[in-house]
Amino acid sequence: MASQLSCSANSLAQLLGPNTTEAASYICSQFTIVDNKLIDTTYAVDTTFLLFSAYLVFSMQLGFAMLCAGSVRAKNTMNIMLTNVLDAAAGGLFYYLFGFAFAFGTPSNGFIGRHNFALKGFPSLSFDYSYFLYQWAFAIAAAGITSGSIAERTQFVAYLIYSSFLTGFVYPVVSHWFWSSDGWASALRTDGDFLFGTGVIDFAGSGVVHMVGGIAGLWGALIEGPRIGRFDHTDRPISLRGHSASLVVIGTFMLWFGWYGFNPGSFTKILSPYESASYYGQWSAVGRTAVTTTLAGSTAALTTLFGKRVLSGHWNVTDVCNGLLGGFAAITAGCSVVDPWAAIICGFVAALVLIGCNKLAEIFKYDDPLEAAQLHGGCGAWGLIFTALFASEKYVREVYPNKPNRPYGLFMGGGGRLLGAQLIQILVIIGWVSATMGPLFFLLHKLNLLRISAEDEMAGMDLTRHGGFAYTYHDDHDDTQKNGIQLRKIEPNATNPIQV
Repeated sequence: MASQLSCSANSLAQLLGPNTTEAASYICSQFTIVDNKLIDTTYAVDTTFLLFSAYLVFSMQLGFAMLCAGSVRAKNTMNIMLTNVLDAAAGGLFYYLFGFAFAFGTPSNGFIGRHNFALKGFPSLSFDYSYFLYQWAFAIAAAGITSGSIAERTQFVAYLIYSSFLTGFVYPVVSHWFWSSDGWASALRTDGDFLFGTGVIDFAGSGVVHMVGGIAGLWGALIEGPRIGRFDHTDRPISLRGHSASLVVIGTFMLWFGWYGFNPGSFTKILSPYESASYYGQWSAVGRTAVTTTLAGSTAALTTLFGKRVLSGHWNVTDVCNGLLGGFAAITAGCSVVDPWAAIICGFVAALVLIGCNKLAEIFKYDDPLEAAQLHGGCGAWGLIFTALFASEKYVREVYPNKPNRPYGLFMGGGGRLLGAQLIQILVIIGWVSATMGPLFFLLHKLNLLRISAEDEMAGMDLTRHGGFAYTYHDDHDDTQKNGIQLRKIEPNATNPIQV
């Protein structure tokens, strides 16, 4: 907020000389007008910054849609596209009715918010509509992560139920704990009662968003079981490759673009000076956060490229894209409080974590078409630990100034209290999401509302549930041919020149 200008007509009259009281009063009135204009301009700039960041985060839905569509087989393209649309639509309604209130409705207790249901009381001194829009974009991102884990074998009604429940209740409670001014483990508490004297530093949501979506997807995929054909009769993993590497790459670049709203945008404002230095302000931290985000993702992509080359003997673009996103998910927690060189370490380890989690998934016969639980859950957890190890004292003081002498990274000389807080965050997120989403998926399974029939899965959800394929052709190598189901062949002719 702009500093308030002040002017005393009496003091100014003494400077101007005798018989200048009226002139002094006029000049001071102009100071008031200028001051109000500066305040209005500050609010306008900060709101524009926040809205633009919200639009960037929302563009990640397109990235999720492209990535998911390219990672599944052609016969399920329409289904996965529709689920991504409904994540945003259902999430918008339920986050408006309940989610924002549970997350940020203050004053409240440390567990859950209790005000602003259906945006009652908006706008207020605490929140404006732009803040709601930004937080909604985060909520539907968590739901989008989960949809990838259970792709290609989940009933449509199950998507609607879990997406509404996740965005309306499960995710908001977690964001209240760690991002609200009332949350029991938040670093933003206004009463000074911080967990271990620090609170959790999860700046843009490695835990709040990525771990929540990843753990929810883990339970959904575990309860559903693997796709037909993912493991053979000897339990050897069989690759069910997505039908379009091009869509995967397009989706990855869209997510990369959106992450510049996800991480730097989490400052929520840009015209805020720092008390510690008069020559730069929060705008510098916004730029630094964009740099650390870029370096972590880039390092993870290159590490995955060469790591998978050693393991498989191939230069695989899909693996590189997932590695890149794993680096982004990891740096999200500490992007604002670490140096650029530390972001490179974050991305390097994130790639190894993702490769390791994928190996474990094969051992335990876990099937996640997009590696979402491994990527967002595993790399998100690493990001929280990384922050506890490498958070800089200088940046922690700047970004979280509401507590003097706040603990910072263990490897930077700040002790182990922040690490303790981060480990507690990991444990409570796993516990909370497991206790809520696990029973929900299990209940849907028992009611036969979760998984589609084997016949529908083999034929493809586009044909059996959505009235036809997304494309006018079908891949000749699709595994439905191998399992005894013959797709109708369309003979080429003048009006239909494509052989299917």
